[in-house]
Amino acid sequence: MKILVINAGSSSLKFQLIDMDNESVIAKGLVERIGTVDPTTDLTYSWGDQKIKEKQLKKAKTHAEAMSVVLDVLVGKDCTASEYDANDGKPHLVGIGVIGDLKEIGAVGHRVLHGGEKFTASCLIDEACIAAIEENIPLGPLHNPANLMGIRACQEVLPNVPQVAVFDTAFHQTMPPKAFRYAIPNEYYTDLHIRKYGFHGTSHRYIAARSQELLNLPKGNKVIICHLGNGSSLSACVDGKCVDTSMGITPLDGLVMGTRCGTLDPAVVEFICNRKNMTPTEVLTMMNKKSGLLGLAGDSDMRNVTARYDAGEADAKLAIEMWAYTLKKYIGSFAAAMGGVDAIIFTAGIGENHTRAREWAVEGLDFMGVKIDHEKNVNARGEAKISADDSKVQVWVIPTDEELAIARDTLALATGKEIK
Repeated sequence: MKILVINAGSSSLKFQLIDMDNESVIAKGLVERIGTVDPTTDLTYSWGDQKIKEKQLKKAKTHAEAMSVVLDVLVGKDCTASEYDANDGKPHLVGIGVIGDLKEIGAVGHRVLHGGEKFTASCLIDEACIAAIEENIPLGPLHNPANLMGIRACQEVLPNVPQVAVFDTAFHQTMPPKAFRYAIPNEYYTDLHIRKYGFHGTSHRYIAARSQELLNLPKGNKVIICHLGNGSSLSACVDGKCVDTSMGITPLDGLVMGTRCGTLDPAVVEFICNRKNMTPTEVLTMMNKKSGLLGLAGDSDMRNVTARYDAGEADAKLAIEMWAYTLKKYIGSFAAAMGGVDAIIFTAGIGENHTRAREWAVEGLDFMGVKIDHEKNVNARGEAKISADDSKVQVWVIPTDEELAIARDTLALATGKEIK
């Protein structure tokens, strides 16, 4: 079966078409500038080792129109290229369909940010599911409405195809109350559902399951997963189940990130409001979009901040030190909460690709028995063990694959099987 995976943003639509017979990606792409004032809609699309960036698409005013664009491209309709990077580097006019008919799409899987406490696993999308996603909009005000637009767009253009919602928060629903509750009056939990939810759950679940297959761990094993990218989070897992995570009711909490400040004293919000004449919303926007590495060093890209760190820039040095210090504190606290740790796993953009960031993250953790082998770390590609032979804790790099995790859930639910 071929599964179409959709990740809808407020003005974008990311997609992958996956052949589940061999779990291979047939094609993937991104539609941008949906419903904006820009005169055209941009499409980036790739299949195999070929890539096309089509800039002169008809304007997609809605996500339904964007979905029609995606489907037309997949079947090769109305999609000659204005820019095509062929081997000779010259533009060509080509047909780029990868399926013969839309009937080849057996099901659609959607990434949905916030499932609240209603969803502990992925589910087939029906009216009750949509209503529950709508109920959780106050918890995910930016993402859930966009996710719903993607769902409704697919219902409009693929009305008879099963659709599945895969929730970013579901994996963390195994946390006990002592980990997810906040020490505020009970009414705020019972009435407003204020608690820690955690995010990046699809990635954490994929890595948690893969660690159980790959690492030959004992029963009762304790694993810390470090999902490190522009947005970053940690999870503490026992036997592949989450018992704690670094993000809270929103993705702002936890680590120092690309543009997010991470954990700080909440009284800072009132203090800034009073002194800078800002609203709470303006302060939260600053903390989400103008803080972290960007706020400290003027750049949210870890690669650029690292280069400036190497050049001796004081702001970049502080940013890197704070990033690594906060990460190490969370690793240490999660190990203490679980009563030990058997493995630490790095994943996502920084975790998979930034050699020095991994070393910074565990530097000084020798007292926990954590040792990285420098040569293994430098040469790590794909799934790789990077811990030293005498390390008491295994340290691994395992690439994440959120789209494949969504596709697997979608296949299981669309065919009436249990999710693994």
